[in-house]
Amino acid sequence: MKRAATGSILIFLVAVGFSLSGCGSGGTPADGSGADAANKVATVTTATTPTTAWSPPPAQMPPSNPGVITPAAANSAYVVFAWNDLGMHCANPSYDTAVILPPYNTVWAQVLRRGNPPSVVTTGLTVEYRVVNNTKSSTKGSWGQFWQYCQQLFGVTLAVDTGLNLVDPAIHNGLTGKMAVKGDHFQVNGVPVTPLNDAGVWNPFQVVEVTVKDTSGAVVAQTRTTIPISDEINCAKCHNGNSNPMLDVLQKHDRNVGTHLVDGRPVLCASCHGSPALGQSGRGSSGKYLSEAIHGYHASKGASCYDCHPGAKTQCSRSLAHTAADGNCSNASCHGSMASMAASIANNTKVPWVTEPKCVNCHAGVAQVDTGSTLFRNSVGHGGVYCSACHGSPHAMVPSRVDIDNYQSLQYQNYAKSIGSCGACHASSKGEGLGDFLEAHGSRGRANACYVCHTAITTANTALWPHQFQWKATTGSGVVKGD
Repeated sequence: MKRAATGSILIFLVAVGFSLSGCGSGGTPADGSGADAANKVATVTTATTPTTAWSPPPAQMPPSNPGVITPAAANSAYVVFAWNDLGMHCANPSYDTAVILPPYNTVWAQVLRRGNPPSVVTTGLTVEYRVVNNTKSSTKGSWGQFWQYCQQLFGVTLAVDTGLNLVDPAIHNGLTGKMAVKGDHFQVNGVPVTPLNDAGVWNPFQVVEVTVKDTSGAVVAQTRTTIPISDEINCAKCHNGNSNPMLDVLQKHDRNVGTHLVDGRPVLCASCHGSPALGQSGRGSSGKYLSEAIHGYHASKGASCYDCHPGAKTQCSRSLAHTAADGNCSNASCHGSMASMAASIANNTKVPWVTEPKCVNCHAGVAQVDTGSTLFRNSVGHGGVYCSACHGSPHAMVPSRVDIDNYQSLQYQNYAKSIGSCGACHASSKGEGLGDFLEAHGSRGRANACYVCHTAITTANTALWPHQFQWKATTGSGVVKGD
């Protein structure tokens, strides 16, 4: 099978959402800064993925005051939750040979007006974002190649340090800017962040700060979350036939399949193998999804999940409750083995990036955990709040071994667990944690639901409590809706 011509790639990707509008031609940004942009791309910061043991640096945490919920104590009018949609993201470290994924990150945010009851708000406010200590991408490592070859690979000419956008193709976001309203939340797509900060330090768990302002420009809420990005796609583990592992990939592909990819570098793998991760539908001209081809071919080659899904040092699956030595990637209730992954795609029981594991597979019998056909990352629960707002991103659900993933839990309830303190959103809650509950409802205190079976609450240690609570929506007067 011959590789499609560049023109075919351009037409194909435009059809699935990439835009040619708003940009100049021949690699020159539409803002006319061509010469300056070229200089910026040519100047790089030398830094590479560490080869020694690595652990993420301490996150910048909010002040801790155990037992007091910050929004309640400060009588805040608003609270904002923010998260990365996938909890993980990998991208090529270079873009001059074979390319799997661009630098592309998406952040969601949901703003609540605290009250009784709280309400989700999207009007009368603006939400801004900035990647902390990371203001450029094009001058770091070999990332400038993304902008150099973007037209050939993706059919779009971008101004440096702006990214692709599968949702709003005419908008190209940078490392700072405003988030757009998307129904019941705010969203920014295609942030082209790299794992190198402005000091050249490699960290796959970059930090994004989200700020909410009212119509006067006053800050009414602010938080931080992880914007993950790793370049640990380790093809060199096996493709070590020359100094460029990606070239070795293309050479072997040409030899085994009869293609001529080496002659057409750089090559986007998704130009022949359909990738829903890039907004494509269908298997592509090759007849195989990219996920199907990669998992199927490498299942018997000694490859592991972390060779591609970053990575040996990143170990992107980091939720403490969901992570084994291999990140639980091969858990049959989650993604399964590489062979079963490929087989399920081949027999049409799975579409990559679309058909994903369900929480209810392991957490049966818990209210609202079964989200039906809606993925966890797109699901809402209690009060119309997204599951990820309280539990964290997929692959990074709280508590996480990476501090920045726990930021909002510590900010809003001073405890690295899924957010469950009523005072974070409900203005009627005192917000002083279990000690406050014990004071109000302990021995000889006000009656509560526990008294149905128990005569008193005598400890704030939930490990000694016999049952968990199940949330049910009420009309606001304590009357449960439905059964």
